[in-house]
Amino acid sequence: MKLIVGLGNPGNEYANTRHNTGFLLIDKLADKLHVELDKSKCKAIYGIYRYKGEKIILAKPQTYMNLSGQAVSGLLHFYHMDVKDLIVIHDDLDLPLGKLRLRKQGSSGGQKGMNNIIELLGTQNINRARIGISNDKLIDTKDYVLGQFSKEEKEVLNQVLDKATEAMIYSFDHSFEEVMSKFN
Repeated sequence: MKLIVGLGNPGNEYANTRHNTGFLLIDKLADKLHVELDKSKCKAIYGIYRYKGEKIILAKPQTYMNLSGQAVSGLLHFYHMDVKDLIVIHDDLDLPLGKLRLRKQGSSGGQKGMNNIIELLGTQNINRARIGISNDKLIDTKDYVLGQFSKEEKEVLNQVLDKATEAMIYSFDHSFEEVMSKFN
C-alpha cells in the first residue's frame, strides 16, 4: 500500500496557484489512472487506485497548507501504513520552474506544509517530490506562491507534471531509491 499526497490549499481561489502544485499533480495522476477523488476522511479528499492487488491512495489534504500533517498522519494511521509508504508532493521556491527533485529525507526547506508533516510524524525521513516554482524576489513570497502561473509558466509546469506523474507511477513497482535514480 502507498499513500501519495499532494500539498495545496482547498478552495477555488487557490485552485491554480503556485502553492497548489501538489494538488495539480494529484489531479493529473488521478486523471491518468482514472481515479475519482471521491472519498473524504482524516481531513483529506482522496481516491484509491488498485495496482497488482495493492492500494495506491492519492490524497489532497483539506486543512490548508500549514496543517497538512493532520491529514497525512490521519490517513497513515487510518490505513495502518508506515511512513516509508508515503510520498509527499509539494512546490519548492528554491528550485527553478520545471525542475523535479526527489528526496528521501531532509528538512522542510521552509515549506510550511512539509514542516507540519515532519513535526506531526516526528521524522524527516519522508519520501518527497519537490516541484520547482522559482522565486520572484521582487514580489512578496506569500503573494508569489498564491499567484497564478502565466501562460508560459503553465507550459513549463505541464512538462514537469508529466515527468512527476511518470515518477509516481514508476514508484508502484520500484523502490524510492530507484525512482530517484531514474527521475532526478
